[in-house]
Amino acid sequence: MGSRSGGALGGSGLEGSGSEGEQVWGSTWGMEPGGARLTAGGGAGQVAGLGNYGLRGTRHSVGMAVLDRLAGRLAVADRWRADGRCCADVAVAAAHGVELVLLKPRRLMNLNGLSVASAAKMYNLSPEDIYLVHDDLDKALGKVAIKLGGSARGHNGVRSCISALRSDEMTRLRVGIGRPEGETTVTCYVLGPFSSREQEMLQQVLAQAATCLLEHILQRRAPRGEPGDRG
Repeated sequence: MGSRSGGALGGSGLEGSGSEGEQVWGSTWGMEPGGARLTAGGGAGQVAGLGNYGLRGTRHSVGMAVLDRLAGRLAVADRWRADGRCCADVAVAAAHGVELVLLKPRRLMNLNGLSVASAAKMYNLSPEDIYLVHDDLDKALGKVAIKLGGSARGHNGVRSCISALRSDEMTRLRVGIGRPEGETTVTCYVLGPFSSREQEMLQQVLAQAATCLLEHILQRRAPRGEPGDRG
């Protein structure tokens, strides 16, 4: 978990439709039905979608959109519940022996870390057990990448998590949103909704991001001998 290198997991050319990708994933990996109760241990982890809870559908909250897609993929889309202990929407899922706490903080982006850290304490998880899913201005829409630890790179949500957890060891799934054009400020851009042109690609991006995330989690965390374990 201590590696600092990150690998690109997608390109601007998305292959196939989102629904087709989900069907292939399900038939390949055989995701278990949701509703599992988390038990502390080496096969457990947290996946947090960073964003502004009151500004869903904006570029800055694309991490939460990925979590919604991930919950659907793991058959727990109807199991979200508000948990006041960590001020977040929480759903617990299981896939091939890996138990996952899916988390959407009910706070502003720059306070997301408080929810992530509270949930980590509740479920006895370390920073190395946590995935942060967030937007990335430096990548074009259609590109996603895994980054293993390191600095916040200017992202306030990641900075909040590093501060609250007192660690930078969390794995990140960075979802490209591109940079604004013309005179549009970065603040207005990230807090604004995706354009109609971007919406045409967004569903494929969310499907691609969920697939990359699940594949990475299973390759690293699934118990040896499970289908998610590839050596």
